Amino acid sequence: MVCLSWAAWTLWLLGYPDQALKRSHEALTLVQTLSHPPSLAYALGCATVVHQLCWEGQAAQERAQAVIALSREQGFAFWAAMGTVLRGWALAEQAYLSGRQGQAEEGIAQMRQGLTAWRDTGAEMSRPYFLALLAAAYGKAGQAQEGLGVLTEALAGVHKNMERFCEAELHRLKGELTLQQFNVQRPKPKVNIPQSAFRNPHLEAEAEACFVKAIDIARCQSAKSWELRAVMSLSRLWQRQGKKKKARKLLAEIYGWFTEGFATADLQEAKALLEELRKTGEPE
Repeated sequence: MVCLSWAAWTLWLLGYPDQALKRSHEALTLVQTLSHPPSLAYALGCATVVHQLCWEGQAAQERAQAVIALSREQGFAFWAAMGTVLRGWALAEQAYLSGRQGQAEEGIAQMRQGLTAWRDTGAEMSRPYFLALLAAAYGKAGQAQEGLGVLTEALAGVHKNMERFCEAELHRLKGELTLQQFNVQRPKPKVNIPQSAFRNPHLEAEAEACFVKAIDIARCQSAKSWELRAVMSLSRLWQRQGKKKKARKLLAEIYGWFTEGFATADLQEAKALLEELRKTGEPE
């Protein structure tokens, strides 16, 4: 069961999300035959992470609820804390997608509660990953500064404990939140205003360096799923800067590598961005 659960995480990182979900399901199926609550909590917790990585908010919330209920019944503080963080993420993500700001704030509060409970168990492993989820939630709530503060803590944890599972994603998020700091409310002019009027070259250069670093780290780890996200972030920045042909080439290369997972949110988003770049790109 443990090997199947870790295989699921690894397969997602390597760029095989469909196989990751299959292995996670196999772990849950196997654990039902064991009649062993600690193993069930383990499998449920790991399965929740796989659903989160695939941006499956509803499934992640259901798994998180299950692990929280089991953990409260059995006194598993470790898994209860993990479930609380992931349930908070699922709540915030679904609220963001449906425009329910109040529930998004509730989700962020649950994530912080779970992180405190996680630390109270003495655990440090996986904290950078949980902080990445919190930073992303802050970003979607329009609180870039809070998110950047969380990322500083997360990156410090990465270097302290050499836990590099989500290092690429942390740098990508840092780039996204850096750009978000310069969020100009555009006027409605009667004449066309150049795109450059709404740009900050200094912040764009800083964000680009973050995206490039994220891509380099992901490539060194063969973490295709993190690489795809970082390439999408860089491609959007280049699109904004008018470098559409360059963005299209970079994105087409990584998207063309994938052989499965085309129904997942990441690959659906990549496909849509690639089609947009092909329609609006510079002449060949």
